[in-house]
Amino acid sequence: MRAAVYDAFRAPIEIRNVVDPRPSSTGVVIRVKACGICRSDWHGWMGNDPDIHLPHVPGHELAGEIADVGRSVTKWKVGDRVTLPFVCGCGACEECDAGAQQICDRQFQPGFTAWGGFAEFVAIEYAEENLVRLPNEIDFVTAASLGCRFATSFRAVVDRGKVKAGQWVAVHGCGGVGLSAIMIAAAYGARVVAVDIENAKLEFAKSIGAEAAINASSENVIDGINQITSGGAHVSIEALGHPETLHNSVSSLRKRGKHIQVGIMEAGLHNSAIPVDKIIAKELEILGSHGLQAHRYSEIFDMVACGKLKPELLIGKTVSLDEAPEEIANMNSYASIGVTVIDSF
Repeated sequence: MRAAVYDAFRAPIEIRNVVDPRPSSTGVVIRVKACGICRSDWHGWMGNDPDIHLPHVPGHELAGEIADVGRSVTKWKVGDRVTLPFVCGCGACEECDAGAQQICDRQFQPGFTAWGGFAEFVAIEYAEENLVRLPNEIDFVTAASLGCRFATSFRAVVDRGKVKAGQWVAVHGCGGVGLSAIMIAAAYGARVVAVDIENAKLEFAKSIGAEAAINASSENVIDGINQITSGGAHVSIEALGHPETLHNSVSSLRKRGKHIQVGIMEAGLHNSAIPVDKIIAKELEILGSHGLQAHRYSEIFDMVACGKLKPELLIGKTVSLDEAPEEIANMNSYASIGVTVIDSF
């Protein structure tokens, strides 16, 4: 099969012919029809993820058709249209038993703990517990765009933030995660303030649900949010992964507000400072959010079916597998608007 492979961190990514994968007894092999290109793939290529072993094939936002099944798999068959969360739970540990597969003790992550979806085929473990059947009305490209950024944002907004209609939600960073969070929060009736340094991204954010926008390159973010919201956001989502946006997010909350950390920091920045005085004085909550369980996809699909969520609007462009290496290498420039998806292999 053809796959995008790198042999060293920060080294060139090459398109090569490699051996086709075979399923384990509890796994499947998926013929990849679409795979998103995510900033997390860039973090992996940069060497920021300790679970990656070289050589490596990235790609964790994927959708496709089952091409082969392991001997113990009974729920799925060849030809089924599927997607999956980027964190696959084992189904047997304490966290999985509690319904928290997104933080499974023995999690499988395509594109991180194993080769991923920048390839014609990908082997997936824990198939019974994690595959999600695609409704006929959702195409493969849209399904791939849900895999990490949209699903992660859904959990951050709905399950962790517990956003309610009428609340103010600030979203720091209008990349794929941030734009997804904006759309989802607006769909739940929240009033959203988008924060970014690019006017084009802020205008797009307003077109999908943001009520107000702040350009962090020319405006004081904390003062701006406090003024717009008359006292601070109820929920603030850090969707970029930078010490300054982390500080701004926590500092722009109203009393008893919630900060949700979704953005991944680059190596060396994981122990970033936070304003502890404000956390204490305002009784703020600091929450992390990591992925989404397979069993929660049904609510997203229901909202897509009735038109409350339109993830296809977030797809900025589609590319071929041959174009993927350049897309990853340039990801830190933040040049593109929306989500980029590989749709030809």
